Amino acid sequence: MSDAFILAVSAEDKGVRIDKFISDKVKTLSRSAVARLIDDEAVWVNGSVVSKNYKCRENDRISVAIPEARPLETLPENIPLDIVYEDDDLLVVNKPKGMVVHPAAGNYEGTLVNALLYHCRDSLSGINGVIRPGIVHRIDKDTSGLLIVAKNDRAHLHLAEQIKEHSFERAYECIVHGNISENSGTVNQPIGRHPKERKKMAVTYKNSKNAVTHYEVLQRFGKFTHIRCVLETGRTHQIRVHMAYIGHPVAGDEVYGPKKVQKGLNGQCLHAKHIGFVHPKTGQWLEFESELPDYFTEFLRKLNHMQ
Repeated sequence: MSDAFILAVSAEDKGVRIDKFISDKVKTLSRSAVARLIDDEAVWVNGSVVSKNYKCRENDRISVAIPEARPLETLPENIPLDIVYEDDDLLVVNKPKGMVVHPAAGNYEGTLVNALLYHCRDSLSGINGVIRPGIVHRIDKDTSGLLIVAKNDRAHLHLAEQIKEHSFERAYECIVHGNISENSGTVNQPIGRHPKERKKMAVTYKNSKNAVTHYEVLQRFGKFTHIRCVLETGRTHQIRVHMAYIGHPVAGDEVYGPKKVQKGLNGQCLHAKHIGFVHPKTGQWLEFESELPDYFTEFLRKLNHMQ
């Protein structure tokens, strides 16, 4: 069980940064520890998450949840991997739907990282720490498709820089609710943490980052549309948030879609189909495509049959 407590802000603490306020009141927590709790959304002010530079206001009610300590040990597991490409610097993996990328609360086993530790042994970059070795970018648990993994820090830094400069190509296919009228379009809206629901992201102009998604229609089915999305940026849940924002949430999405979830999909119908990048050592341009998985093609078959 985690420890939780509530602090009330008095008039004399008005204007104090929240990380300093909490560390002053709770002597067992350093300011840096409080900052990590805020980043992990374990600190709420009046029912909403805030940033580290939030200035306390009189009568604020601040709730703090301190998670139970857990050893940061991730063990190798002999889990089969669908490896599309591999060399001494990196590998490209085709992740199945339902697999978590790295260990987190509730998922400390059976993750892609557990499988990578078994397959690669000590050959994974350490930039992201012991929980996320080799992980340059992520895709959600219920999103299938291609993911690149770095085997050393040099490769990791090179690939991360490509992502930052938007030269790393990532294209997805998904099926969304409704009939998108235009053949193509762009959603250019910032994404940040949802102000009230801590597990969700949202289009917001507060504590957010720019996010750009380009899309084109591949096939229309009346109540659904099959589209291809190209990411210019890579924000958490970006496609899911952007498509929901324009009124066309991804089919099967239990978080951003309609309350009545499409049956049989077991999560969002979203597949990372294409990646392209410059190899960090050779300078060669590489690109890979992944076939649509069975859950996706079966849903397409049903939609085609209904027309």
